[in-house]
Amino acid sequence: MFTLHQIRINEPFNRDEMKLKELESQLQDCAAFENPKIKLEQYPTTAHLAARMLFTADSVYNDIQDKSIGDFGCGCGILSIAANILGAGYCVGFDIDPEAIEIARQNCEDFEIDMDFVLTDLGAEESNFDMFPERLDTIVMNPPFGTKNKGIDMVFLKKAINVSHSV
Repeated sequence: MFTLHQIRINEPFNRDEMKLKELESQLQDCAAFENPKIKLEQYPTTAHLAARMLFTADSVYNDIQDKSIGDFGCGCGILSIAANILGAGYCVGFDIDPEAIEIARQNCEDFEIDMDFVLTDLGAEESNFDMFPERLDTIVMNPPFGTKNKGIDMVFLKKAINVSHSV
């Protein structure tokens, strides 16, 4: 039995859809954790989720291109890499785990992206934000959900609101 599929030859070209698919395809090359630390809730952000999240922040809210971006709990750096691909002016990743930062550094090197990293505990009262005299434009994050450290998700959100214009 055959199924007939309609082909639309004159379908308009959707530049945004192509840009989104290209971004997701590029992000597939990001290395992830080999042994994620459950205590730190190191859940990998997929290329699919990262692409859609950052593409929306850029195309709908104008929060990425030419902006200063902070990546809270940057992990392997996929959100920062997506922001750089979309034309961020400056990116800095914050994480408590030096091994995660090393993976993110390697990913940035592989993508030929220049980015800063800050080793800090975002859950602590005092974090290393005094090096940023002006607020960051946008904070991106896939924060810990508080399953291992109750309330850490709200700490991340409150801190993000205090140091940026957009979260």
